[in-house]
Amino acid sequence: MRWIPWTLASALLAATAPAAAESVVVTADRMVDVLGGQVVEQPVIVITDGRIASVVGRGGARPVIPAGAKRIDLPGKTLVPGLIDMHVHLTSLAEIGGYRGFQYTDAFWTAVGTANAEKTLRAGFTTVRNVGSDGFQDVGLRQAIDGGWLKGPRIVTAGYAIGATGGHCDNNMLPPSLDRHEDSVINSPEEGRAKVRWLHKYGAQVIKICATGGVFSKGDAVGAQQLSYEEMKAIADEAHMLGLRVAAHAHGDEGIRAAIEAGIDTIEHCSLASDTTIALAARKGTWFDMDIYNDDYILATGTSNGTEQESLDKEKMIGRLQRETFRKAVRAGVPMLFGTDAGVYPHGDNGRQFATMVEWGMTPIQAIQAATSSAAKALNREGDVGAIAVGRYGDIVAVEGDPLKDVRVLEHVSTVIKGGEVVK
Repeated sequence: MRWIPWTLASALLAATAPAAAESVVVTADRMVDVLGGQVVEQPVIVITDGRIASVVGRGGARPVIPAGAKRIDLPGKTLVPGLIDMHVHLTSLAEIGGYRGFQYTDAFWTAVGTANAEKTLRAGFTTVRNVGSDGFQDVGLRQAIDGGWLKGPRIVTAGYAIGATGGHCDNNMLPPSLDRHEDSVINSPEEGRAKVRWLHKYGAQVIKICATGGVFSKGDAVGAQQLSYEEMKAIADEAHMLGLRVAAHAHGDEGIRAAIEAGIDTIEHCSLASDTTIALAARKGTWFDMDIYNDDYILATGTSNGTEQESLDKEKMIGRLQRETFRKAVRAGVPMLFGTDAGVYPHGDNGRQFATMVEWGMTPIQAIQAATSSAAKALNREGDVGAIAVGRYGDIVAVEGDPLKDVRVLEHVSTVIKGGEVVK
């Protein structure tokens, strides 16, 4: 047997031994338990290697705190789970609209996406669903953030959003002489299936479609259906076979209803849904994800950022109707999500939507659950995010005051923890 010096043998053993688990203990005055819909007093949360190992409140079992654990004590604060925005565009800017976007090189949008990602994280949103970007920019951001190169939220990526020729997901702002076939466009069920496979190949974790016209697309009617039922069903079937969920941009009632019947998982915007369609969504358990705050920003900004008057006119037509639809959907028991369409209004202000959701029919706990436990369920990531619970990531936000009494405190978070690491 070959003899190895003791010092070398010790070094070899140390190199092959598993690294010691890193633990963090977080304490505060209270915690919102979104799964139970209640407040837990004096919580003690142990996070080990980025995931929650135990959660104990006042009167519970004595917490087991690992030796050498780092402490994050937040006296006077209320803890909520890391927030989830289900509808963002990190590589878009509300400050640049219409034709002004053509003044910037393609790489510019990825560059600003890095800043938007950090703003979003510091606002308390530790997870986002990015529902559409060119050139797989969102996939690149996710890879850089997950690799530790950039600060930002956990990103569920869609890549390109799928739409019809001349529709909301096509580019209608250029003349025929400058026309190009957008990577987002399909024109048959078969092309829809192929597009899903292509997007999945290059990093899409959710599929986004444009079922109807939109506010910021040129030359189309905001409520007009643009993909057929057959196209939507083919896309949904293909995505579900691959284990992906599907989100549908849809303002008009016919497009919303067709998307629900086709098996789309979440409907975005939902502005003009009829009572019959709302009842259908409630019966089938289809999620509504409604961006009801950004109307204030769009109308207040007007055309000063380059937004076309055509788009402004569309927003004036549907803004109030969308909020009334939101109230009807809440009352009807439609499962609701928190999605802001950040990128249409400034990143980092995502939390301003909570108050609007409460104003239009939700209780504070319902609004918070829409951005936590409900969002995690809609993402099929209940084991990872959406609650301060054992096994999930140590994603925690601290605020001053009680968000169940004044949801506006979520607009100004004081501490953000992602995976047990303080990022603000």
